[in-house]
Order: sequence, then C-alpha cells, then structure tokens
Amino acid sequence: MVEVKEVRTRRERRLFVEFPLQLYKGVPYFCPPLYGDEMAVFGSKNIYNDTCDTVYYLAWRDGKVVGRISGIIQRAANEKNGEKRVRFGRFDSVDDQEVAEALFKAVETWAVAKGMDTAHGPLGFSDLEREGLLIEGFDQHSTFEEQYNAPYYQKLIEACGYTKEVDWTESQLRVPADYDGDIEKLGEFVMKRYKLHLGPAKNVNDFINKYADGLFDLIDKSYDHLYGTVPFTDKMKKQMIAGFRFIVDLRFVAVVLDEHDKMVAFGICFPSIVDAARTAGGRITPLMLLRFLKAKRKPSKIELGLVGVDPAYLNKGISAVFAGAIMKMLREDGIEYADTNLNLEDNYDILNLWKHFDRTVNKRRRAFVKKLV
Repeated sequence: MVEVKEVRTRRERRLFVEFPLQLYKGVPYFCPPLYGDEMAVFGSKNIYNDTCDTVYYLAWRDGKVVGRISGIIQRAANEKNGEKRVRFGRFDSVDDQEVAEALFKAVETWAVAKGMDTAHGPLGFSDLEREGLLIEGFDQHSTFEEQYNAPYYQKLIEACGYTKEVDWTESQLRVPADYDGDIEKLGEFVMKRYKLHLGPAKNVNDFINKYADGLFDLIDKSYDHLYGTVPFTDKMKKQMIAGFRFIVDLRFVAVVLDEHDKMVAFGICFPSIVDAARTAGGRITPLMLLRFLKAKRKPSKIELGLVGVDPAYLNKGISAVFAGAIMKMLREDGIEYADTNLNLEDNYDILNLWKHFDRTVNKRRRAFVKKLV
C-alpha cells in the first residue's frame, strides 16, 4: 500500500532532496542540482515565497520512500496569464503507477482546495529552474541546468490523465567542417550597419555593474511571451547575479550595445560543470571546487544559458552577431561543442539562429497539462 505524506520535518526534507540521488545512483547521464540549493527551497529565505504557495509530498511503501512531488501555485504567473494553474515539479518515482497516481492526486487535491482548475508541468518556480520531462535522448548526458529522468516517467504521467502542452528541444552545436567564416563577417556587417558595438568589461564584477540592469530589462522584454516565464522580482535578480559571480566566464559572454550604449542584445554561455557536480552528488566539497575550477578554466563544452534580443532588432540580422560570437567561442577556445539547453519547438527566432552550425538535436522535453475542474 502506498501512503503519501506532506514533507514537514528536516529529516523528510533531506529524504525529499536525496531521493533522486539514490534513484539515479550509477546512472551516468544524471546530473544532480546543487544540494544546498535544493534544501534552500524549504527555507524562509526562498526568494519565491512572496509569489508562490508550495507543497511537497513523499510517497512511502513499507517504510521506504518510493516517490516525491512538489506543487507550486505561481501567483505572479497566474496573474500575468489570467489563469488558475498549479505547477507540478520535482517529480520522481519508481516505475509504479500506483505511486504516481497517489502523488499526483495529492497535489491536485491541494490545488483544487486553493481554487486552481488546471495542473501543468514539470515546472519550477520560474523558468530559471529545471523544467520539462525528458521524452527523447535518454542516452545523452544531462546538462547542469536540466534534469534527467527515466523513460517510464512519461507513461506514468500520461496514465494520470496528462497530455502534451508544449515541447522543447535541446541541441549540440559544432563548427561545420566547411566553415569559411561567413557568419562572423555577416555579424560584423550588421554591427557596422546599425552602429552597434560589443560592451567591454574588465572582469565579472565590472560586467555586473555595467550591464545587469539592462540585461534584466531585456529579459523581461524578450522572454515575456514564452511559456512558463514569470516577471523578475528584485530577489530573483539578486540570486541570478550571485550565480553569475560563481560561474560566468567573460570569454563566453557577448553584450551588444547601440551607439548610445543601450543594450539591444546579449548572449551568455557557461562552462559546463556537469562532471564536477556529478562526482560530488551536487554537494560543494573541496574536490568538487577543484574540478569546477578546472572545468571553468578549460572547458571541453559550454552551455547556452540566456539569449535576449530587443524586439526592435529581431528583424535586423542581430542573430548573425550571436551566431558569429558562438562560432568564435567554439573555434578559438577549442570547445568540442555547445549545448543549447531548452528551446521551445515553435521558437523559430532562436531555432533559425542554429542553422549556421553543425546541429544535432539530441533531446526533447515536454510539459504536460490536465484540467482539474
């Protein structure tokens, strides 16, 4: 018999965070999130407490944890979209339909009692968190920003009454074998035509001081219409800046300014730290930090984190500037390939950007939806 209990004690919080670590122990494609970050979602200092109602459940059988799930009512997103939705996230389970049904029923019952009429996910508090269920590419290594899951999850979720809402694809980008530098030349032409220039920065702190405000303004403009996005709060910005200081390398950043030094586009890539995080189980240890510093100093691959373009420049060839910048990163720094992370399957603006590369679509993720009332 399966029993579902709400997570309340510190021990239960640890079990909630550690369940996927045990479930995927020895699976080479799984990359854990940072352990401390996961524990922090339960704390009073969680930056989303002001805009979200949350609940966390564990499924038990014979005194053993066999599944977990979270429910998030993202009030800011619901207000923005005029909806009454609950997000399910952090869903992990053994391959057992009874366990999955018990977990989803718990979240759905909680949500309906709070006036919600629709459930969707997997989603986090915002699109800055891991989102989407892996449905293709189970033999591919997860990036640090996204979650790995077993193939049977899709079957469990669909049997609970959920259907497709949106899909994302993930790709690996390489320099084409016959590359002749044309996209970099086109990017230079676009820059000259519209009197644009790259924003300089001495170091990461200088980058943040100069460009953080413009970057967040541009994120709000260019991401507003995308699925699952929520308005940035001051606390979200502060946390994101802290993350920048930890992982950003200016070799993999491009900021485009107009003649008045106003930001019109940006692209931020991150050195991949998957191997460092995986070997330490997501915990920050001295050995993990050494591996992280090594990966940051000379990465074998990079991950595309954020790309934003002022809507006024979307049809002016600005994509060539970014394609050229990424091509240059791959060529000059000896990077094997770049992981795109999630791109909505109908986000043609971003997908057209990748046509200049030797592109391999290696993963697909899905968000599901279900009407509750």
